[in-house]
Amino acid sequence: MTPTPGDGATGSKVARGSLRVYLGAAPGVGKTVAMLEEGHRRAERGTDVVIAVVEDHGRTYTRDRVGELPTIPRRTVSHRGVALDEMDTDAVLARRPEVALVDELAHTNAPGGRYRRRWQDVQELLAAGIDVITTINVQHLESLNDAVVQITGVPQRETVPDAVVRAAEQIELVDMTPQALRRRMAHGHVYPAERVDTALAHYFREGNLTALRELALLWVADQVDDGLATYRERHGITSTWAARERIVVALPAGDGGAALIRRGARIAGRAKGRDLVAVHVLRSDGSLGASASEIERLRTVAESVDGTLQVVVGEDVAEAVLAYARGVNGTQIVVGASARRGVAKVLRPSTFRAIVDASGDIDVHVVTLRPAPSVRRRGRLPVRRTIVAWLASVCVPALLAASLLAFRQSLDLASVLFVFQLGVLVTSLIGGVVPAVFTALWAGLLANYLFTEPTGSLTITSPENAFALMVFVVVAAVVAALVDRLRRRTREAALRSEQAQLLASIAVGGARADDPVATILEQVRVAFGMASAVLQPAGTPAPEGATTVDAGHGAELMLNGRPLSADNATFLDAVARQVGAARHQVMLAAEAAQNDRLRQTDTVRTALLTAVSHDLRTPLATISASVSSLLDSSLRLPPADRQELTGSIAAAAGQLDDLIGNLLDLSRLQTGSIAPLLRPSSVDEIIGRALVGLDRSRVRDEVSDALPLIVTDAGLLERVLANLVANALRHTDSQVRIDAGVVAARMEIRVADHGPGVPEEQRDSMFHAFQRLGDVPRGAGVGLGLAVARGLTEAVGGTVEADDTPGGGLTMTISIPVLGPATAPQIGGGAADTVDVAGEV
Repeated sequence: MTPTPGDGATGSKVARGSLRVYLGAAPGVGKTVAMLEEGHRRAERGTDVVIAVVEDHGRTYTRDRVGELPTIPRRTVSHRGVALDEMDTDAVLARRPEVALVDELAHTNAPGGRYRRRWQDVQELLAAGIDVITTINVQHLESLNDAVVQITGVPQRETVPDAVVRAAEQIELVDMTPQALRRRMAHGHVYPAERVDTALAHYFREGNLTALRELALLWVADQVDDGLATYRERHGITSTWAARERIVVALPAGDGGAALIRRGARIAGRAKGRDLVAVHVLRSDGSLGASASEIERLRTVAESVDGTLQVVVGEDVAEAVLAYARGVNGTQIVVGASARRGVAKVLRPSTFRAIVDASGDIDVHVVTLRPAPSVRRRGRLPVRRTIVAWLASVCVPALLAASLLAFRQSLDLASVLFVFQLGVLVTSLIGGVVPAVFTALWAGLLANYLFTEPTGSLTITSPENAFALMVFVVVAAVVAALVDRLRRRTREAALRSEQAQLLASIAVGGARADDPVATILEQVRVAFGMASAVLQPAGTPAPEGATTVDAGHGAELMLNGRPLSADNATFLDAVARQVGAARHQVMLAAEAAQNDRLRQTDTVRTALLTAVSHDLRTPLATISASVSSLLDSSLRLPPADRQELTGSIAAAAGQLDDLIGNLLDLSRLQTGSIAPLLRPSSVDEIIGRALVGLDRSRVRDEVSDALPLIVTDAGLLERVLANLVANALRHTDSQVRIDAGVVAARMEIRVADHGPGVPEEQRDSMFHAFQRLGDVPRGAGVGLGLAVARGLTEAVGGTVEADDTPGGGLTMTISIPVLGPATAPQIGGGAADTVDVAGEV
């Protein structure tokens, strides 16, 4: 019966157990020993501690540290004829210890259990109220999987969700320097002697270990930082704790943001471990804040100095900046101060002064911002519209007055002023606040002259009418200012929305295009209505009338066509940087590809030299010695010896022929000179020709002659099969089985042996050129067969994969397209689901 997580033996709710994790940067740093030592400490204090599973990997020191701790026997699972020992979760639940030691949290269980991964068993133990102490390497954390592959080149199929590890009550880093770990490895304290050289030359290189160690330290540091933030939030702590220097740069709405970011970067760069965060405050009504293009430009500047940029919403800039700084535990604030004089200094209190006054224990750096060399006047109306606005300011009140004269006796002054107010609104919508204020004054004069007693003069006899006229002028001016402000904000919002959409369109189009630079340039040309858009080296002379903008990374964007407005000129800065960033990414990708090609070429060249110095000389020496013996007239060799020498010559010549053939095939593959001739072919005929020259008595051909035709290059596929079968024969003393069948409109040809097999983590590298795994006998060649096999298979439109053989061994499966729809016998005894039963790398 499967126990229900969270229920004890009596069915009552139990408290969830606590989890303690020992995290290491790599295998061999001492995680398992640390776990066992903690188990001993708790047992000595009277805690009921049991070993649920400990993986010693044959290490005597680790096995000795088990001591007298009670161990729960493992359960045995048979998988593909192999007996595997797994943690017996049911036995642990039945034993109900206080603490269970569970090694290798990321381990993959063999089929037959409740869970696929060991961390899921641990979750059940915790739900049952059992405390668990476990171990894990940093490469098995799900969020770091891609980074580990980039560093080591080894994919990790066993991963644990970060949330599982983060939920631990304690996470302890088991640390060791790369040099110390490599010494442990060399002394045989981590892996068996036959695996030491390979491990030190590949996964356990000093650079790999240093990078993995940094990943582990940073991951643990982030968890500590999160824990500190949670503690401060839980206890309502708002004061700054300077556990880590974090510089917050308050970005202004105008110019000077880039200068402030660079000043903050210089402050942050004085010591390692400091964070730089730029923050820009945007009011909820959009009345304050930089444009989308300016924010993107500043974001690029922040990222170029290893910082970040955040946009927050707040009504008071100083208050929002301080709230954000305290929220991220900022220790220093960098804020700009612009020189203001006279009325502006009185009416608009400085933001930096408000931040300084309320900063408390946060240090504030005030940086004087230089005034911009020229002030861009945004929202300036076209000349034609300005003329229309002033004409309306004169004509609209006059027309309204003329239309109201016929009703002068029946209208009071308030009604007349309401009508004139409509004229003020119309003028403000057309021309802005200045023509609208003039309209209000002109309308007030007309109301006084035509509709206020005594009419026909500017004299006002009633104080109430005089007050009403003054209020009308003031209210009309205020309303005109508000309407004009709303009009400008609406226009700016629409413009920013269009700019943001264009930036997003450029980013998406560039990401999806084969040539992102050309695609973005065309989008920019169309968006700005230009005749041409060119990305050229910085400093290149531009034609008269062309607009050039710095794109970064030594390039500039040149637009040729019509002049740009002030708004578009500002927005073009952000667009140009996107073009420059796309060009830089293309250049980096090209350099990486070139470096990869050079690295591969160098690897091939080195391996070829090794092959020539050893693997080619060995058969040549055999041939030379045998021929010399046969030609020596002083030797009287019996027929049996002559036959043996002749056989040695033939075998060595065959070895040379295979090696040279593989070298030539590999060279053709790398230069792309193979041009396969695809045509309908028969599988059984190809296999029959592939077996020529091989020991047919050791090959069991189970391929039916009723199979449909396949589309391939028969000669190339024949060489692939010959390589695979020859490789299988070298690694097994039993027969090699060949069968074939149709699966999902593709022909699968399987070559199965019952040799020692290949661990799953090595199955990808086994197809690389010049790879010989530990079970390959010395003198077996330079390891080209499988590399050539995969390359030739891909050249004919197929794939080749490795899998376990039921009962032990390795099965190589070639998949080739079938000629048209066909019905054929399926491959017998299809491959079972694979399972990763390996322990640590």
